[in-house]
Amino acid sequence: MASPTLTADFAHQFPELAKSWQAATPPEPRLLVLNEKLAGELGLDPAWLRSPDGLALLTGADVPDGAAPVAQAYAGHQFGNYVPLLGDGRALLLGELAGDHLRDIHLKGSGRTPFARGGDGLAVVGPMLREYVISEAMHALGIPTTRSLAVVATGALVQRETPQPGAVLTRIAASHLRVGSFQLAAQQAHATGDLGLLRRLADYAIARHYPDARQAENPYLALLAAVIEAQASLIADWMLAGFVHGVMNTDNMTISGETIDYGPCAFMEAYDPATVFSSIDYAGRYAYGNQPLVAQWNLARFAETVLPLLAATEELALAVAVETLEGFMPRYHGLWSAGMVAKFGLAASVESIALVDQALALMTEHQVDYTSFFRRLAHAGRGDTAALPAVFGDWLPRWRAMNPDIDAMECVNPVYIPRNHLVEQALTAAMRGDLAPVDQLLGVITDPFRQRAGLADYESPAPPEFGAYRTFCGT
Repeated sequence: MASPTLTADFAHQFPELAKSWQAATPPEPRLLVLNEKLAGELGLDPAWLRSPDGLALLTGADVPDGAAPVAQAYAGHQFGNYVPLLGDGRALLLGELAGDHLRDIHLKGSGRTPFARGGDGLAVVGPMLREYVISEAMHALGIPTTRSLAVVATGALVQRETPQPGAVLTRIAASHLRVGSFQLAAQQAHATGDLGLLRRLADYAIARHYPDARQAENPYLALLAAVIEAQASLIADWMLAGFVHGVMNTDNMTISGETIDYGPCAFMEAYDPATVFSSIDYAGRYAYGNQPLVAQWNLARFAETVLPLLAATEELALAVAVETLEGFMPRYHGLWSAGMVAKFGLAASVESIALVDQALALMTEHQVDYTSFFRRLAHAGRGDTAALPAVFGDWLPRWRAMNPDIDAMECVNPVYIPRNHLVEQALTAAMRGDLAPVDQLLGVITDPFRQRAGLADYESPAPPEFGAYRTFCGT
């Protein structure tokens, strides 16, 4: 096939938020993993992507006519501290793939950009494969996420604590509009008194992600409400899956409601709301249990950016923004509660929620593995009295008395997640050139709800000798 057609929609419409740039040319590109199913969904030929021309696209060394690669600019609150200019320091938006909906094709690790802030703009094999593995697991779990199309080894060594093999990730997203994108546009509006850029960005977000908002009496308030709804649903999904993002800065919250930027992320094993994996989250700001509150805080920052568009006076704009924001936490709790009682096989009721709360308290106190608990609970519901720890002895009869739907439980509770010790083993092997463990892990976690013979090792939490798990940003 010929190279795909890419538009330069964002690059042409928002020169204020983008810098034209060229990816570094890798010395010896070699494809490590290709998402053939995703390629097919995008109308891309996997055989062509494996060719030299395909590799040139996947590394940004050569792009189709009409494409205009840019490093996107944005601001952001990082661990609560505002940074007025961030941007893609090691990433490029190659362009948008046309179809029923535009999809960004984006590179990570493609070299320094004007926003690199002293970094080398490069990435290494381990963290790029990590994003591929975790994002594909999230997709298989039904959680909105950016997708990974490919990881290509560059053939260059990247200096970290020790020299490591370099790589480029090709990422697919509904868009890369972030809360931080709006923060930068609002910052410029405040400095100049001109709302043109902010209004254009809001109009673009509505057209691309929430076209129904155009029919609303106040389209910009409808945009705010739609983003709040998308994030309430996303965070509920994270919490139900035991996922810890690890770095919920405002530049890592998308307007589309997709999970983005898989840096120090991981799946919780022993249930504990205080779970933190990130090596730099010393105060636990982004702990598992804090994620809903952080999302609400980030959405308040988004609301601040669109205030000038919401009403004729600042007082009225603030009033409608606050009223809309106040809907986030009830909506999140409603989605989480519905999802959680479903995980227990129960119908929604006050009694169900009370029973769930009692189970979660026992899980916290006794460090029960979160993911496997629900499948073991289903086994207990089928008569396996030894499936659960003894501490659930008094609780279990009360759960059984509520006539749980065991078949339904097995449709919403995964058997397999990317267990942290297995991810680390696979990435360590890949850094040595052995991709078999990564391929095997992907084969398991992309079919997470169907229990299969011979995969018991993928069901179990890390052995005690694995120790406390710490993750890193991967830069």
